[in-house]
Parts: sequence; structure tokens; C-alpha cells
Amino acid sequence: MLTAMRGLIGHAFPILIAQLASIGMMVVDTAVLGHVSPVDLAAVAIGGGIHVSVVFGLVGVVQAVAPVVAHLHGAKRDDEVAGVLQQGFWLALLLAIPGILFLTHPGFVLDPFAMDAAVDAKVRQYLALLAWSLPAALLYRTFYAFCNALGRPRVLMGIGLAGLCIHALLAWGLAQQGWLGEPLGVVGCALSNILIGWLACATAALWLHFGSLGRRYRPFSNWQGPRPASWRELLRLGLPMGFSNLVEITAFTLVSLFIASLGATVVAGHRIVANLSALTYMLPLSLGIATMAAVGQALGARDWPLARCTVRAGLVMAALSSLLLGILLWLAAVPLVAGYTDDPAVRAVALGLIAYVAIYQFFDALQTIAGHALRAYRVTFLPMLVQTFCFWGIGLGLGAWLCYRSQPALGVAGFWLAAVISLVAAAGLLLPLLYKVMRLTESRS
Repeated sequence: MLTAMRGLIGHAFPILIAQLASIGMMVVDTAVLGHVSPVDLAAVAIGGGIHVSVVFGLVGVVQAVAPVVAHLHGAKRDDEVAGVLQQGFWLALLLAIPGILFLTHPGFVLDPFAMDAAVDAKVRQYLALLAWSLPAALLYRTFYAFCNALGRPRVLMGIGLAGLCIHALLAWGLAQQGWLGEPLGVVGCALSNILIGWLACATAALWLHFGSLGRRYRPFSNWQGPRPASWRELLRLGLPMGFSNLVEITAFTLVSLFIASLGATVVAGHRIVANLSALTYMLPLSLGIATMAAVGQALGARDWPLARCTVRAGLVMAALSSLLLGILLWLAAVPLVAGYTDDPAVRAVALGLIAYVAIYQFFDALQTIAGHALRAYRVTFLPMLVQTFCFWGIGLGLGAWLCYRSQPALGVAGFWLAAVISLVAAAGLLLPLLYKVMRLTESRS
């Protein structure tokens, strides 16, 4: 198991840096706008939640490239890899169309929720601008899945860190300092996100053409047109993966909409804790992505003992690291929240919620590793059902009841308590499913 752990650490560390850089874009937006106004911060909380839900739902579909490529690579069928990537790119462009339409016409999502008119206007403006970065995000994430499946994530780390640094400067200058004449607030953050998205996409394309993977796989040579027949396997795996992503992330991001009627201060405080939650999630997510790639390659090579050992290594490392992370988060709560906002009322809301994030780390880590390992086994439909029940049924359904209807009503804390319960349930259901799939796979060999 130690060898498997070392392999996962070597793969997961660059992914972790790349993921932190990606989520760091949201952190920058929150930190910058926290010093502009509560209205701008509430707008990015709601608009950012909707945007990231759309992006990660669609990204989940193109991430089907990863298990397919990993299996091909493990089976020594590398001559088929470039074709899978090309079809992934076509699929990404197709998926961008409904995504853009949704982001430019979000009224049917926003209208049912009572929110301040100024916040509503800023949310719509923010989403309409971010729509034009969606094709770049989906193309880049297809490239991202390809690199991870082949165990070559270091380029992602470099692109992510460079993008974060540029975004931090641009967002600060446009949103807060008025580089274009006056501080643009949430609009400035959106403009910076668009520029960074297309810059990352262009950089990835150049590296894919001239870099080591490009020289080996020549993904832009013998270019294939769209092949709907080739999309069948990608969509069979990817649609449940995308829906699982959507369910999991909306269980947290859409809380901002459900609590909009509680006021900008509560939404802003929730946004800060949601940011911290997203940051801490990057550690088990990175281990999950690395585990999926390593297990997929082992399964392609029909090395069942290695696949089982890799799953165990991923679970052990995720569990131990999440416990440590939860403790550190609890101890550092006050300075972390102070870094986001100067508003004492917003700080009070955030500090009242942060304990929930510290508590659920362990269960979140276990269900994340289990879910990604099941993707490596090409089992995606049942995990989707489990996560829908846990994250929407328990996380949002029970959360809404605890927030507004329980006696006493818990307010926004009700959603965070329900999140803890939902993650416990998800881990309790996905882990037995994973071990059953592993046994069935080995018995059929």
C-alpha cells in the first residue's frame, strides 16, 4: 500500500495545486468584493453559485474522457487515445451552447426567489458576462481530464498558478481600484474571469501541440470530425457524472438562492464559509482524481490487486488528511474570516457556520474517493442516484425545512447541518457499493 500511496501523492499534489488555483479565482472574487460592498459580495455569492453549478455540471460530462483514456492507456492501446480527446473537444463545444443560453437567460431560476433589486441586477449582469467564458472552460477541462488520465498533471499546475496570479491583479484593479475609470465591482471580476479562461485555453492548446504529450499522441493530427457514434460511450459515462457533479455542487451553491430572503449580510457570511468549504474540498477531490486515473489504468491492464490496493490507499490518505484539515480549519477560523471582510455582522455569520465545515471533512473525503473510484470502474448511474438522494433530498430538502420551518427555525445554519447529515449518508451508501463493484469485477475475470 505504501507504493500506491507514494504514487497517488505524486499524482495528486500537482492536481491539488491546480485545483486550489482554480478555486482561488472564486476566493479572489470574494475577498476583493468583500471590501467593495455587501451587495457586490452577495451578487457574486448567488451568481457565482449558479455559474459554477452550470460549469461543473457540464464539465462532468466531458470528464468521461478521463476513465476512457485511462483504460486505453492501461491496456496499451495508446493509438486510440487522440481520437477520444478529439471527440471530447467536439462534445465540449456542443455542451457550451445550452450553457450559454442558460447563463444569458437566468430569469426562470432567479425570479422565484425574493432578493434585493440591486443584487438581482448585478447577478444577471455577472452571469451574462461569464457566459462567454464557458466554451473556453469546457475545452480546457477536456484537456485537463486527458492529462490527468495519463498521469501528467504538472502542466495544469503551471497554467492554474499563472492564471490565479493574473486574475488576482486584474480583479483587484478592475473591481476595486477603477483601472477602467471607476471601480466596476462584480463586473470587473467577471471581465477578469473571461480573459483568464480564454488565456488558459490557448495555453493548453499550445502545450498540447508542442509539449511532450503532443509529440507522443499528436492529438491535432488526423483530426476527426464529430462522430456521434463515438460519443455514445462518453455520454453513457459522462451524463451521470455531470448530473452527479451538478447535484453535489448545487447542494452547496444554491443555498445562496434559498437564503436570499434572509438578507445580504447572511448571504455574504454564507459565501465566505462556502469558499472555505470549497477550498478544503480540493484535497479529497485531488486525491479522488488521482485515484480514478490510477485505478482506471490498473483496470485497463486487468491488474485487480493493484486496483484494490490503490482504492484503499486513496481512502486512507483522504480520511487522515481530512481529519487534520478539519482541526486546522477550526483553530484558524477567526483570522481566516477576517481576511475576507471588514464587516463585523458578516464576520459573525461566517464564524457561526464554520464549525460545520470542520466537522464534515472526514465523511466528505470518504464519499469523494468512493465516487471517483466507481467512475474508474465505469459505474456512474447508481452513484448518481445515491448522490441525488443525499445532496438534494437531505442537503437541500431537509436544509430548507431546518432553515425555515423547524421549531426553532435554524436559519442558514439549518442548511449546513443538513449538509453534514447528507455527507454521512453518502459515505455510508457509496462505500459498500464500491466494495461490491470491486468484488463483482474480480469474480468475472
